[in-house]
Amino acid sequence: MQTTVMTVPDPADPAGFDNLLESVDAAARAGFGRFWLPQLPPVPGLAAWDALTALAVAGARTPGIELATGVVVAQTQHPFVLARQALTTAAATGGRLILGIGVSHRWVISDIFGYDFSAPAAYLREYLQVLIPALAGEAVDHHGTRITAVGQLTPVKTGAPPIIAAALGPRMLRLAGELTDGTVTTWTGPKGLAEHIIPTITQAARAAGRPAPQVIAGLPVSVTSDVDGTREQLAQTFAMAGEAPAYRAVLDLDGAQSAADISIVGTEEQVLAHLRRFADIGVTEFTAFPFGDAATQARTTELLAANRDAFA
Repeated sequence: MQTTVMTVPDPADPAGFDNLLESVDAAARAGFGRFWLPQLPPVPGLAAWDALTALAVAGARTPGIELATGVVVAQTQHPFVLARQALTTAAATGGRLILGIGVSHRWVISDIFGYDFSAPAAYLREYLQVLIPALAGEAVDHHGTRITAVGQLTPVKTGAPPIIAAALGPRMLRLAGELTDGTVTTWTGPKGLAEHIIPTITQAARAAGRPAPQVIAGLPVSVTSDVDGTREQLAQTFAMAGEAPAYRAVLDLDGAQSAADISIVGTEEQVLAHLRRFADIGVTEFTAFPFGDAATQARTTELLAANRDAFA
């Protein structure tokens, strides 16, 4: 299992976009093999940066490190549009893009964008049936229940980026195993991964004749002696996680009441022991969101970087 990092841009940071670019540089200097950037919903208090555009700029100036979206939202753009944008970013980064894609939540898709959210798994299946051949430069003639797509994009020299689907429920996991290179999860602990996520996606990939899928677990990590205070801060910061049905379902699998209960918090030794649990159950990558004040984040990142390949 490799350990990688995710950055959630702070909209109040006076350095703005430059700080995001510096985060990619810092991850590369620390030796991380992959950097994840989320596509955040358009709500107050969250940074407005477009993930693929930001990674194209960052990748053009920072060599070596892979760059992943965690995740772009399918319903907000036609698959041809996303394919064209992803191919542009892949070219700008020399083929280092990992395209993470998902369907978000009802409160985002219906309440903010006004789009239908009645069958997210069925929608994503159709979406991928267009997106995958479009990325490969193949002709598409798709007339589905939810999506129409007729056309063809010119292939790029860097090729199509790998696709990772955010999947937590059984239908999404089976879809991810059948059509994509793996899944990236959030708010999911060792029990939920070992008993639900990994068996379901692995079986689906095997049935489809695909290689073993990537299973990427993402959680906040904080190396600190103030465990109780940090967990209280985590509970406040990510209070909405326990209210989203998809997240509530996976939190329940690990007996967690809130995001604070599932996050990794403790001393260096405690954090490493927790990460070992993820490696032991078959997680292929752990992507950490260093959490806390600047000193705590630096302490956390230092530990993660020093042990980025310690769980192989």
